[in-house]
Amino acid sequence: MPYEVRVCGAAPGPVTGGDGLSYSVAHGLEALAWADLVFIPGYRLPDREDPPRAVIDALVAAHERGARLAAISTGAFALAATGLLDGRRATTHWHYARELAAKYPLVRVDENVLFVDEGSVLTSAGAASGIDLCLHILRGDLGVAASNHAARRLVAAPYRSGGQAQYVPRSVSEPLGERFAATREWALHRLGDPLTLEMLAQRAAVSPRTFSRRFVEDTGYTPMQWVMRARIDLARELLERSQRSVEQIAADAGLGTAANLRLHFQRVLGTTPSEYRRTFASGE
Repeated sequence: MPYEVRVCGAAPGPVTGGDGLSYSVAHGLEALAWADLVFIPGYRLPDREDPPRAVIDALVAAHERGARLAAISTGAFALAATGLLDGRRATTHWHYARELAAKYPLVRVDENVLFVDEGSVLTSAGAASGIDLCLHILRGDLGVAASNHAARRLVAAPYRSGGQAQYVPRSVSEPLGERFAATREWALHRLGDPLTLEMLAQRAAVSPRTFSRRFVEDTGYTPMQWVMRARIDLARELLERSQRSVEQIAADAGLGTAANLRLHFQRVLGTTPSEYRRTFASGE
């Protein structure tokens, strides 16, 4: 990955964390003067403790210089303290969402999503949702192949919608959940073939209505929205890693024609397949 990572704090030196952990912080706030992307980790008691003024000023200065600021979990409180979330959507761990809204009433807190991308400021829910946010950033910076590579290394889902619900009380028995995961895996190996809601539901051995409802709970997408996103992701990876024509890629990804591929690329990604290839092609 073409990133240089530095860990910084209000001052260099050891930082005591929770549960007996401590961290060796090599850099002070001067690191924010060159960073392109600043991650703000979660911390305990965020509704009671404000970040030091020097930290707030350094974050604001980095943002004004053009850096993106991404908060993980309760790190949203520190980001909100800068005022940069005022008037924008943001999220945090569901346990603290109401406290964030009460402490920073100008922030439009959405507790029902995994992460929110507002361009130069990004927020995520709990720690696992921070992984989803990081993969989302990788997809935008380096393309879907790099993001999928990182997901495989992490043994993480390659893509979960930022709009997926954070906290859904269990209403599906575990065997059914496993069956749905197996159905998604089955579909991923057949994206070039016709796939319908009825076929997926039959594979999962439930009715189409039950499949649709519980699929949304699992993924944040309807079944056919999920299939479309999976096909677009396959097309993106083929554009990045192969020399196939747009017409061939459209057929391989189950999108039919090149015109259909261009239509969905413009709708979902706001660009064309050719422009995407120029941006992310690996040169292989």
